[in-house]
Amino acid sequence: MKLFITACVVAACVPATGPAAAQEKAAAITPKVLVVTMFEVPGDAPGEAQRWIENEKLTTRIAIPGLSKAFPDLLCNEEGLCLVTTAMGYANAASSISALVLSDRLDLSHSYILIAGIAGVDPADGTLGSAHWARYAIDGGLQWQIDARQIPKAWSTGRLGIFSPTPKDKPKPDYGTEIFHLNEPLTKRAYELSKDVKLEDGDKAKEYRAHYQNPPANQPPAISICDTVSTDTWWHGSLTSKAMNDWAKLMTDGVANYCTTQQEDNATLTALSRGAGMGRIDMSRVALLRTASNFDQEYPGQTPDQSLHAESGGFIPSVENAYLVGSRLTHAIVSDWPSWKDGVPAN
Repeated sequence: MKLFITACVVAACVPATGPAAAQEKAAAITPKVLVVTMFEVPGDAPGEAQRWIENEKLTTRIAIPGLSKAFPDLLCNEEGLCLVTTAMGYANAASSISALVLSDRLDLSHSYILIAGIAGVDPADGTLGSAHWARYAIDGGLQWQIDARQIPKAWSTGRLGIFSPTPKDKPKPDYGTEIFHLNEPLTKRAYELSKDVKLEDGDKAKEYRAHYQNPPANQPPAISICDTVSTDTWWHGSLTSKAMNDWAKLMTDGVANYCTTQQEDNATLTALSRGAGMGRIDMSRVALLRTASNFDQEYPGQTPDQSLHAESGGFIPSVENAYLVGSRLTHAIVSDWPSWKDGVPAN
């Protein structure tokens, strides 16, 4: 146990020149698990990082050049669990993860990586506080877009693939970051480990979700496997949700079931995949969890702008549940490292 922290201290203190640089490289921090969160909030209310920091005793701080000025340190404990907070949005997520991947203070080549954050949720697939492990992350921003007031009458949306004739035509994956397929054995194992977690809920969330007519939106939060769409734009409303559902299915030949929307995951996964190409990351060890802080669309009788600005009561349950569900996976890995060190165990 102590060797992990000793390595951290040595790596933080040795100057990176001459023989000392070799010593620093030899003493690289080697997390068993790296948790990636996107934000923390000032004051008493927890953000995505706080419960991890408190409950996992992440008291060792290691400054990593290139991280966000708001969150400049990697936080670790003696058990081999570390956490980074990237700051929100594509640019921050990609930049912070790239800084970690390229840092000689870290050896992440055998680390499991859990992206754990909050999201909007499609009421057809979840409710406030629900938790969703992702198989696919689909970029919802790499599109052409025409204002809906000017689209052809035959089109259902003004969103279409780049260089595609219509919204129904699948574009070529020219960017290389349009779709990430997470390791299904790891996703399924994460779900099995966490499916019976008692999720947090709240009176305000219960009252708000009752406005939705059908399950699972009007039911207590639950845990599932589905898929997530990433985009920097905070879109909202049932029509855009349908367009994003159609986009996710189009890009995965009908396989993906969009349930959550968030700002960072394809950017984070792009930076990690670059690291994998350098032998610094193992993409088969990356898991993705999003918990629902709000619905992505209005309830019957409500307008999309009212829904967008509503205080639904889902925020606190979502940040609590991201930890409760995600920690089932991290605890399993850290506590039984011999079974996990060579890859996802069969059982």
